[in-house]
Amino acid sequence: MRILTTFLLASIIGLVVPAAAQNFRLDTTGYFRSEGVDVMAFDDIYPEGHQGGVSVIMHGNRLLTNGDIRLEPTPGQWQPLPKQLRRVADIASNTITAYMAYPDSSKHVTGFNPMIYPKLELNYTVKIRGEGKSVVVTVDLDRPIPQEYLGKVGFNLELFPGAMFDKPWIMDSQSGIFPRQPNAPTESAKPNHTHIGDYNPKGKADANKLIGSGFSPIVADDVVAAPYSEGRKLTVLPDDPYSKITIESATGNLKLYDGRMNHNNGWFVVRTEIPAGATREAIRWTITPNVVADWMYQPVIQISQVGYHPRQPKTAVIELDGRDSNVADATLYKITENGVSPVKNSKPVKWGKFLRYNYVKFDFTDIQEEGLYKIKYGSSESNVFRIARDVYDRGVWQPVLEYFLPVQMCHIRVNEKYRVWHDSCHTDDARMAPVNFNHIDGYVQGPSTLTKYQPGDIVPGLNIGGWHDAGDYDLRVESQAGESYILALAYEAFGVDYDETAIDQLSRIVEIHQPDGKADILQQVENGALSVVGAYRSLGRLYRGIIERDLRQYVSLGDAAAITDRKIGNDDDRWVFTEENPARELTTAAELAAVSRVMKGFNDTLSNQSLQAAKELYEITQVNNFSRSAKIHAAAELYLTTKDAKYKEYVLAQTEYIRNNIERVGWYLGRFDREINDKKFSAEMLAGLEKYKEKIVQQTNETPYGIPYRPRIWGAGWDIQSLGYNLYFLHKSYPQLFPQEYVFNALNFILGCHPGSNTASFASGVGVKSAIPGYGLNRADWSYIPGGVVSGTALIRPDFPELLTFPYLWQQVEYVLGGGSSHYMFLVLAAKQILEN
Repeated sequence: MRILTTFLLASIIGLVVPAAAQNFRLDTTGYFRSEGVDVMAFDDIYPEGHQGGVSVIMHGNRLLTNGDIRLEPTPGQWQPLPKQLRRVADIASNTITAYMAYPDSSKHVTGFNPMIYPKLELNYTVKIRGEGKSVVVTVDLDRPIPQEYLGKVGFNLELFPGAMFDKPWIMDSQSGIFPRQPNAPTESAKPNHTHIGDYNPKGKADANKLIGSGFSPIVADDVVAAPYSEGRKLTVLPDDPYSKITIESATGNLKLYDGRMNHNNGWFVVRTEIPAGATREAIRWTITPNVVADWMYQPVIQISQVGYHPRQPKTAVIELDGRDSNVADATLYKITENGVSPVKNSKPVKWGKFLRYNYVKFDFTDIQEEGLYKIKYGSSESNVFRIARDVYDRGVWQPVLEYFLPVQMCHIRVNEKYRVWHDSCHTDDARMAPVNFNHIDGYVQGPSTLTKYQPGDIVPGLNIGGWHDAGDYDLRVESQAGESYILALAYEAFGVDYDETAIDQLSRIVEIHQPDGKADILQQVENGALSVVGAYRSLGRLYRGIIERDLRQYVSLGDAAAITDRKIGNDDDRWVFTEENPARELTTAAELAAVSRVMKGFNDTLSNQSLQAAKELYEITQVNNFSRSAKIHAAAELYLTTKDAKYKEYVLAQTEYIRNNIERVGWYLGRFDREINDKKFSAEMLAGLEKYKEKIVQQTNETPYGIPYRPRIWGAGWDIQSLGYNLYFLHKSYPQLFPQEYVFNALNFILGCHPGSNTASFASGVGVKSAIPGYGLNRADWSYIPGGVVSGTALIRPDFPELLTFPYLWQQVEYVLGGGSSHYMFLVLAAKQILEN
């Protein structure tokens, strides 16, 4: 965000400020600061998601990141990462030193995101020192780079494409414009995977399975984009004083690459290769960001991008520069056919410091007259929003049912009038996964398939129902059953009888905006249950999930129907995985018990099958320390479904455990508590919930948003929605402890009242400004799916909230099943119910 708007003014001011004011100093924040520019180093923990190494934030925008030693010119998320051993920030010497090593054997062909490490062992240090108006980055190695890796090992720094598109660069005497798409020519090199390291006993075998044939994203260093330019000095965005950065190399040429040639989610890369024989200062870069003197972060007015019901609490959160202690007046304006006129003016209340910013709050709850409004604070103003009794009645929760869930449906063709979202896909599902195999995305098949099917066998009954999850195409049991469960509880709580979509599972056709006389929400509950229950009946147990058989299929974008040939029994069929996971199995039992209730009278066969599966899972699944709460969950839902006393007695026998673990189990036991009307059990619940209330109050008071914001890697939007969903049930059962404001605060956070300069609603297509594009199946088109809810504002450690407009950052803009959109829809319906009762 900018206060100064002209190049001339910025340049003039920059000339008169004392030089010392623009020196980079390391301070107690843990990073280097100079006016509005920050240089962070090895504080973040997610380099595969473009969050790590050396990063530069220029006047409120992160432009460079992931400065570190890498083994390829343009690595993606499956390429080897170093292991960070320790980090030392020394304020006295104005230096940050990171101690790093290759390989990280814990990631070698294993884990959630497997990587193939070459046979290269290397310890090194990266030292970042503030020197006047620059930061100097040096790299020391413990040994020279082996001959076979020369040209492969280098220091990379990534440039955010969204800030670079159509903008200029200068490399020595050469110049160019950052293109919208990666452009040829390419160049070839010997890939690192020809030297696979011996860091995992079965790694080589699994590595070859992951590599497959043809293009493989896990290799991706055999053919790369030829560099746009090569030289010793690179200046990025030379015409923009707020973004201009110069990088100079003293040890070898800089090369400017386009990382998107092999990876859609790649960034532009500046790179210097490690010279032969080099150890001491094998890399020496001087990075000089342009510092605009006296720059201050422009105030950001954070509101719901949808608006407010007249009876709803209404507070704008205003985010200020951390150095700004002055509080100006805020003014609420009403917009009519006659123009704009002020209706309220007051000085916002100081809230205090959160993350890197100061916050003030402007309460306008007393304004209840319906109409259009906007807020001004200093030179900033909000988007236009509504205050209206029907604010949630159209185009707010409805797109989840109208668009998002239908578009995500698997095994079926999805039409919308002139448009085909995707054809009927994956109708050749699925074959039994190979044993003893660590696949991608958390799928691991153990030493036994745990079914009557052998590896490679065709498993019938898996090619119906389910949703793609959701930036990917896999069907996870927790996503499928969890989504159906949330929708089932929404139907029970709010009686949603909304019909705008025709769904025919037999003919495999969906028609969006074509009513068929059936409640859309029940059809979607049915869609998830068809997959989970169908697989259970076929396999004799739950699946872990169904996923593409190789990485090339997994990363495919476009029409899902093109991923396989849809002929059963071919080598392109997806794999189905199973697992022993008592907690997940019992949670699924709870979810299917609830599904059974709402399917009764809608699809009685599926209702009976869901209940039968839930009962069987409840009886046969092992209970341990990790699954005990899930067993209670299953018993509670089974009691609500069947009224069988044995389930009630089981829950009552766990009273002490429940009281001591109320944070985990309280939200779903409130309905059970009200149903059984047992005074002793209610007293124990209240005793536990009193303590949990104190924790919630403490956490909500940590932020100006009245709801906890504690992201680790991913944006916290999904967690906040889930918490709001849980707190709704606690409010309904125990309103004396959990007020309704938690529901409103969680909803407002999702709709735009959240940290950072991007105040978009996390629900794509909902509100005046929303998260577009999204990380969904159409992300390659820089598009979005209405009603998809993104993960939301992430935290660039230690203190920078960020929501970029870029379709390939899954930790910020991915859609999801098993929560996400359905939790969001639930929150809107909950708020609507509270306000209208």
